[in-house]
Amino acid sequence: MDKLRKALSGRDNSDEQEEERGNIMTQTEDTPLLRVMDNSTLSWNTRVKGFAICFGVGFLFSFLGSVFLFLPNGITIFAVFYTIGNILGLGSTCFLMGPVSQCKRMFATTRIIATIIMFAALAMTLVSAFVLHNKALALIMVVIQFLAMTWYSLSYIPYARDAAKKCFGSCLDL
Repeated sequence: MDKLRKALSGRDNSDEQEEERGNIMTQTEDTPLLRVMDNSTLSWNTRVKGFAICFGVGFLFSFLGSVFLFLPNGITIFAVFYTIGNILGLGSTCFLMGPVSQCKRMFATTRIIATIIMFAALAMTLVSAFVLHNKALALIMVVIQFLAMTWYSLSYIPYARDAAKKCFGSCLDL
């Protein structure tokens, strides 16, 4: 369990050695902003509970959005709920890793393209639903959101992207 805890929080021996020497976070006065930025202020049980609640609410929003899709003129509500659900699902990982570590990992070289596409699709879904009132574009952006979020999530699993490429490639080679 300790290995999982260290892997999710992004801590390894170099982080522990830096913490022992003291860093900017430990040398400055303890303000609420620093406590939010420091990923060690919550206990592991609190982190897991926060993750589960945030992820569950995000899933609920996405599911409710799917239900609203079948209502008359429900595309706008669907786009909003689905986007909020994805944002909450993405934000839930901040409980496990901490917000600073999560942001660093999101913009790592292996994930930067998926992250940018994901955020652009999130924004364009809302723009197409509210500003452009274009249902077809909103649905296309939701599909792109889903694919970008899936590709982003697969980047955390070793060799998962390669397996997905091979699976998709073999499906196309019928």
